[in-house]
Amino acid sequence: MSEPEKQETIIEFAVPPGYREEARLDVYLTGHIQNATRAKVQKGIKEKRVVVNGKTINKGSYRVQAGDQIQCRMMRPPPIEIGPEPIELEITYEDADLLVVNKRAGMVVHPGYGNREGTLVNALLHHVQSSVISLDYKGDSVLSDKEIGLSVVNSGDLVEGERILRPGIVHRLDKDTSGLLVVAKNNNVHSNLAKQFAARTIRRRYRALVWGIPEPGSGTIESFLGRDPRDRRRVATVDESVGKRAITHYELLEPFGYTSLLEFRLETGRTHQIRIHALQAGHPVFGDPMYGGNRIRAGSQKGSRNVFYQNLFERLPRQALHAFSLGFIHPVSGKEMYFEAPIPDEMAYVIDRVRAVDQF
Repeated sequence: MSEPEKQETIIEFAVPPGYREEARLDVYLTGHIQNATRAKVQKGIKEKRVVVNGKTINKGSYRVQAGDQIQCRMMRPPPIEIGPEPIELEITYEDADLLVVNKRAGMVVHPGYGNREGTLVNALLHHVQSSVISLDYKGDSVLSDKEIGLSVVNSGDLVEGERILRPGIVHRLDKDTSGLLVVAKNNNVHSNLAKQFAARTIRRRYRALVWGIPEPGSGTIESFLGRDPRDRRRVATVDESVGKRAITHYELLEPFGYTSLLEFRLETGRTHQIRIHALQAGHPVFGDPMYGGNRIRAGSQKGSRNVFYQNLFERLPRQALHAFSLGFIHPVSGKEMYFEAPIPDEMAYVIDRVRAVDQF
């Protein structure tokens, strides 16, 4: 599905009579237009999208005066709309307050730029028999958990410049990571689960096939993570002043020849946390195309061994990472909840093959 075209919006400002700062026009508008950057404002001025007192201004150096009437023609995205889609879901548990879903690899969790359809949210809306919901670029639309059948906490948040609709979503998994997610059906349950995540009492364990055999066989990886300044799609280890603290515990479950099966336990939940921590430890997740796991990392790269691994990469064209278990306290009943989801067939096949053959 193509992205909807942006729409032109007129924004008007009347500079107060008592205004005395005489700021540059680009500085003034940057401070008065929500989420604007000076670079974008300057671009709009050069494109003759700003009119002051009936006259088009094409220089940001114009000094704003008391009583000025300013009009800006801005390109805004149309309202975000998402609707129910009859997409098959594997529901591990459900009651009146929440669901636990075993997400398949390849499914995006919520709609965003480039992914307006086919997401977990679209499937959830269909499951709870909701109608199409929408949100404008300011996040002003009124969303009700009772009307939708899913929580609306965080729906309408601004994420990297775009309003995001994510009803029910308390936490996420990467598109190509499979496994368990808890989904809230109302705001009270969502808020309670969010507090459990913040308190680090949610129990999340992942299974992963990685390159190499870690020594020692168990330990903790800790660093500060943030967006890679060279590639915004990636995460990198960054300075404490600009990153978020990330803590991952690991345990060796089964060593093979040049790979091993590990269990990871998350203490924090940062984007790509396990994948980047595995790379940081020198053991990238097998098959991970973003962090170098989709090439042979140890041993010979020639002959039959190369063919063997290339066949496995084709069989599993994603990171061999699965959210295996999930535990939390039910926000309403107070009971301890614990769930497991078996490793999906294509990942299990790869593990079985390296278990049998990876002894070069």
